[in-house]
Amino acid sequence: MAALLPATVFASEPVLDGLDYPWDVEAHGEVLYITEKAGTIGILQDGTFSRLPVTTSEPILNDRGGGLLGLALHPDFSATGRVVLYQHYGTADNRMNRVIEARLDGDRLHETRVLIDGIPGHPLYNGGRVAFGPDGMLYITTGWTENHQRPQDMQSLAGKILRIAPDGAIPNDNPFPGSPIYSLGHRNPQGLAWDSDGQLFAAEHGQSGHDEINRIVPGGNYGWPLIEGDETEEGMLAPFVHSGNGTWAPSGLVWDGNRLLVAGLQAQSVLSVDGDGTVEEAFPVNERMRDITVTGDGIFAITTNRSPRRDGVSDDRLIRLTD
Repeated sequence: MAALLPATVFASEPVLDGLDYPWDVEAHGEVLYITEKAGTIGILQDGTFSRLPVTTSEPILNDRGGGLLGLALHPDFSATGRVVLYQHYGTADNRMNRVIEARLDGDRLHETRVLIDGIPGHPLYNGGRVAFGPDGMLYITTGWTENHQRPQDMQSLAGKILRIAPDGAIPNDNPFPGSPIYSLGHRNPQGLAWDSDGQLFAAEHGQSGHDEINRIVPGGNYGWPLIEGDETEEGMLAPFVHSGNGTWAPSGLVWDGNRLLVAGLQAQSVLSVDGDGTVEEAFPVNERMRDITVTGDGIFAITTNRSPRRDGVSDDRLIRLTD
């Protein structure tokens, strides 16, 4: 279990108020792009904020923890305006998730193709993060959907980290031939980041405490729901760090050049994790922190102060953090 060290001195600067349940923030140069789960992408450029609707072939289901979730800017975004989105759809009684490509087109974004579909959905446990890795491949986190078989079931996309090519094809060097599954045994991973050496890390919600930061290896089995915390089982991997009986509720994850920064919902702060597993409360903002990104202009984070259980207030914001 990681010991949580006290925060260093820091400053928090409000940048933008009035966000509506933002879920992902990404930077392209000095322009910030923010998903709001009702189905819009906000763009903050030169101090001006605008919202663009996202049109999809299947309507976005904005309910509880589902909606328009993760965002990844395509490597050729500058030339094409292409993005990747994680979308919750279906009905409250029959929920699904899929990953789509969309293109920025004037005052809207429109779906251009579906990259992967058939990801089981849930009111709370959908995973939802998408990110392009240093290898140019697309990585996707999925939730366990409160089903004890799915995270260990290689026929299910739930409770996994997936890896696909930018066009949706399955890479030939995936650990399980013909499968998009990159790692398994996850509960509800919502953060992905690579360090300076290209090592992939994932942030994951535990059941009751035992939130995790995992060092991801191809084909790794991270044990859920068979083990958690310090428990061990042959063929299963222990977390890099975990929260013990406490709760961080980690969501977004980023590498700032020296350490991992973790957006903590229940922790109401941004945590830092260094190379030896030391965890520090780097920025105790006292709001539910959903995602975080690092740009040349600083560290930016978004809040979601209304939980997917419908608790809390709906006024959310973008803030800039310095230490």
